[in-house]
Amino acid sequence: MSGKECFTVLEKIFRPKQNQAIEDIKGYVIKYGHIMQDNNIIDEVLVSYFKEPKSYTTENMCEIQTHGGQLIVRKILELCLQNGAELAEPGEFTKKAFLNGRIDLLQAESVIDIIEAKSEKELKTGMQALEGRLSKKIHDIKQKIMDVMVNIEVDIDYPEYDLEEVNHQEIQKMIEQVSYDLSQLESSFDNGKILKEGIKTAIIGRPNAGKSSLLNTMLQEERAIVTEIAGTTRDTIEEFITIEGIPLKLIDTAGIREAKDEVERIGIEKSRDIAQNADLLIAIFDSSQELTDEDKEILKLIKGKTAIVVLNKIDLSQKINAETPEIASASEYIIDMSMKNQEGVEALYNAIRELFSFDKINVDNSLTITNVRHKNFINKALQSCKKVEEALEQNMPLDIIAIYLREILENLSNITGEVVTEDIIDEIFSKFCLGK
Repeated sequence: MSGKECFTVLEKIFRPKQNQAIEDIKGYVIKYGHIMQDNNIIDEVLVSYFKEPKSYTTENMCEIQTHGGQLIVRKILELCLQNGAELAEPGEFTKKAFLNGRIDLLQAESVIDIIEAKSEKELKTGMQALEGRLSKKIHDIKQKIMDVMVNIEVDIDYPEYDLEEVNHQEIQKMIEQVSYDLSQLESSFDNGKILKEGIKTAIIGRPNAGKSSLLNTMLQEERAIVTEIAGTTRDTIEEFITIEGIPLKLIDTAGIREAKDEVERIGIEKSRDIAQNADLLIAIFDSSQELTDEDKEILKLIKGKTAIVVLNKIDLSQKINAETPEIASASEYIIDMSMKNQEGVEALYNAIRELFSFDKINVDNSLTITNVRHKNFINKALQSCKKVEEALEQNMPLDIIAIYLREILENLSNITGEVVTEDIIDEIFSKFCLGK
């Protein structure tokens, strides 16, 4: 619970083992006792006390640590509500921390990134943002602009001092550095997108080529049904795995062939749609058989796309291989595999690493943008930087240049939340779960 009345509500339901006036309890203290209702013990608990302003929200806060189980947690929640508490909105605790100035909006958004992290690298990126490293970078960029804006404002307000030539030189040097810094952040988004959303990887092939077996092999569990019956997979199956801290969103699709019924037809159409929009296609072929018309359709489907060709069943006599003309021209990456003997898995992972330059995604020593909202405002700031450069080339007055510099500051302030609207704030925190 958080707010001025949280200790008042707590006192109505909590009986500490050693009673003490709330005024005498210091912050960062844990007290042992019982949650009570009508003199009946509901649970044995620990209660943590946090006193303003030294708390997550900067308000008075308390946390009740109960025994596990939905029933007891629900019961204590109901008691809190009956005695004056109100149920928090999604993200309301973090929203209070932002509105009360303990963290900025960029840091607040990183909380949901940490909660939803699917890999260690994504978690590290979220923690960097929460610790304020990205906020500090944005602040430093703004400060470079502000240092020059001071002289510009003086020149506009007191033109008799004739500082224009000096200002143009200062502005040129500053805007080059700001553009470089913003471009570095913008270019990190491609890696950030991979960290946050994963590499959307569609496994495609005709029925019984080994798609579901490959999914199970990569997951190291029997996730998909594997039988000798063609067309077992009628819909998509989606799972996440990580390779060197990079998440892959694996999608096992229905086998592409002439549909036998309406359900299979829908599944095959879905497979084609997914293949069109995937970041990576793993096209799997049965190397113990000659290429069929369905195989040739799949080869057309992957043409011009980021794709890896897998030749499965190398434990059997091969009818096609990496030198087969249609296969050789389909992709630079052709992997021999045997799902039965678990051969070729590491070679497949090495191809994925190389395709997406995993070695370049280093979150320890660099800042990475993962949020589309942040990227959009950085893009807008870069556009304003170009306007400044054009204005300098055309020797335009300083008051015009100042307008474009303020645009950069405003866009960067939207990232950290200094000028953001209430509607945007509400939209951001609506994505949080309750109690965060």
